[in-house]
Amino acid sequence: MSSIIPLHRVNVLTGIKSARVIEDAAQYANLIEKAKRPLLVLGPLLREWSLDGKLAIEYALEIAKGANIPICATADVKGKMMELETKPDSVYDAVEIVNHLKDPEWQGVRREGNHDLVIFLGIRSDLEEQCLSVLKHFAFKHLKTMTLDKYYFPHANYSLPNFKRERRWKEFLESLLDNLKKGG
Repeated sequence: MSSIIPLHRVNVLTGIKSARVIEDAAQYANLIEKAKRPLLVLGPLLREWSLDGKLAIEYALEIAKGANIPICATADVKGKMMELETKPDSVYDAVEIVNHLKDPEWQGVRREGNHDLVIFLGIRSDLEEQCLSVLKHFAFKHLKTMTLDKYYFPHANYSLPNFKRERRWKEFLESLLDNLKKGG
């Protein structure tokens, strides 16, 4: 079990398996590059979070473009994406996309087969943790989970540590983008 305490302390006991904490953006980029059909699930907090004047949704869209990852927009994220001249591959609420991802027979947002890696960013942390818990228990045979939020999520397969300073999170996201542009 990890020694990092999650944002929501009720999630400290996750069973025998908790997230692998990765602080190195190059490792994250390699994991993304190795995935055959990754999916980026974007939540509404991305419209609010800003890192030195740049909205977090802009980082998310650059990550998706840099690694050719389809995007699932949740809540009202589609509107902000359209303002930024990007169309999501799908629009579902968070619970709905998790229900699809649990099904190994689902054909994915581009109808190319189910996803093997799902990356969450910008969903309210308590909801995101529950989504990750569902996938951990019901989709573990065909799906890995990853978070890009600035908090530790013990139910994910791969999670960032708790970044107490926005600067560290921004540096990680920028390094991840650089590594994805290099090809992992």
